[in-house]
Amino acid sequence: MVSEGELYLRACEQTEVYFVKRASQPLLYNKRGRTIELNYYRVDEGLWSDREKLVQLSMDALFSARREKSRQRAQQRLKDLPNLTHSLEMMLWEVGIADVRTLHAYGAKRSWIKLRGVKKGLGVQVLLALAGAICGIHEAALPAATRQELVEWGHHYEQRQRR
Repeated sequence: MVSEGELYLRACEQTEVYFVKRASQPLLYNKRGRTIELNYYRVDEGLWSDREKLVQLSMDALFSARREKSRQRAQQRLKDLPNLTHSLEMMLWEVGIADVRTLHAYGAKRSWIKLRGVKKGLGVQVLLALAGAICGIHEAALPAATRQELVEWGHHYEQRQRR
């Protein structure tokens, strides 16, 4: 993080001891009149001159941030994915799909079939929404071939169910 021309590194389990021992200056900012201390510490002259240590601390901070982001993704709510509303999240919960990992494991088609088991009127638009959510994109941004294949598959499935 760069603030007012100074570089700050994010502290993690591996780096926090170093920053605390050196009494490094934390990054402060004001929010609604209150000073907030962030878990970032200024890179001082001593650290700038120790390139090896600077690179090591930077890599530790980067790997820690990536690990944390990965954990957050695993805990991400379904409604936070593109195309998924709160009501669709509730329906997914109802059919046993309560997290992103399970949605990915089931896939769009199987998840849509499970949803149609409780709400028969769901159209292919929901199938496209699920596919987009799994890919992390808006359903309108699905590749044309994927979109066409899903629409045809969904219509074929609906016709079989009517018989």
